[in-house]
Amino acid sequence: YSSPPNQPHFPQPGGHAAPPYPVPAGGYGDPSQAPSPGFNMGYNPGPPPVMYQPGPAPGQGLEYGGMPMGISPAPVAVGVPPGLEYLTQIDQVLIHQKVELLEAFIGFETNNQYEIKNSLGQKIYKAKEKNDCCTRNCCGSLRSFDMKITDNMDREVIRLIRPFRCVSCCCPCCLQEMEVQAPPGTTVGFVKQDWHPFLPKFSIQGADGQTLLRLEGPCFACNCCGDVNFELKGKDGDQSIGRISKQWSGLLKEVFTDTDNFGIQFPMDLDVKIKAVLMGACFLIDFMFFEKVGEANQRSSVFS
Repeated sequence: YSSPPNQPHFPQPGGHAAPPYPVPAGGYGDPSQAPSPGFNMGYNPGPPPVMYQPGPAPGQGLEYGGMPMGISPAPVAVGVPPGLEYLTQIDQVLIHQKVELLEAFIGFETNNQYEIKNSLGQKIYKAKEKNDCCTRNCCGSLRSFDMKITDNMDREVIRLIRPFRCVSCCCPCCLQEMEVQAPPGTTVGFVKQDWHPFLPKFSIQGADGQTLLRLEGPCFACNCCGDVNFELKGKDGDQSIGRISKQWSGLLKEVFTDTDNFGIQFPMDLDVKIKAVLMGACFLIDFMFFEKVGEANQRSSVFS
C-alpha cells in the first residue's frame, strides 16, 4: 500500500506496518474529549433474556449440535431439589396472580393461576391451583387444593397441598396449614398457622416439623391504598430477616377482581427448601386474607 503524504503508519505485532487507515484530523485533541470506555453506539439491546432455569432452553438438543443460542443446563447443586437451583441465586421473588375473565365478569370462581418472577420481571416459575368446581364455589377461600409449580420447561418442581381447615377461634386445633413438596412426593416443609386472638401468625417448619422461622402479620390485613407486610423472623420471633408483602395494585383492580401481587424477600443464603416453603406461605396468605368469597368483601382479620 502506498502512503499518502503526512499519513503515519501504525506498527503491528511482528513489526509490520498497518495499511494507512484514515485518522480524524488532530486525533482526539483534548484528552477530556475522548469517548467513554465500552460500547457507546446508541445500541439498545432491550430487556435481558429470560434465564431458563434449570435446564436447557426449549428446543435445545445435545450439547453439540443443539439449537442456536441455546442455554446450557444449570449445574446440579448438592442438596438442592431438582428445579430449584435458580432460587439459590436470588433473595426475592414476585408473584403475580393472573386475571381470570370468567371470574371477573360473572363471579364464577375458577382455579387461581400465578406467575412467579425475579426482580427483573422475568418469569421463572408458574403456579396453578387444582381442584374441582364444587369445592371452589362451595368452600370459597377455605377450600382444599393441590397447587403445581412448574418451571419454564413445564416440569413440576414444587407441589403445595392444602387440606380443608376451619377458621373458628373455638377450634385452635384445626387451624390452617400447608405441606410443601419439592420434588413432588418429597416433603421439604410445612406452613402452620399459630393460634392468636387477633394477629395472623405462622410457623415455617422443616420436613421434620421443627419450627425454623416465624411469620407475623398486622392486626387487620387490609390494604387500603398501601402494602400489607407479613414480617419474617427467626424462630424466637425477635429480629426481622425478610417479609411477604401484599402489594397495592390499584383501586379498580382491588374492587372488581381478587387478583393480587405479592413480593417475598428472604436472605440470599437461606436454605433453598425453606425458600420454597415461603412461597407456599405466600399462597396460603393470599387465600386466607385476600381471596374474595362470592360477593363478599375481602377478609381483613384472622377469624373473620
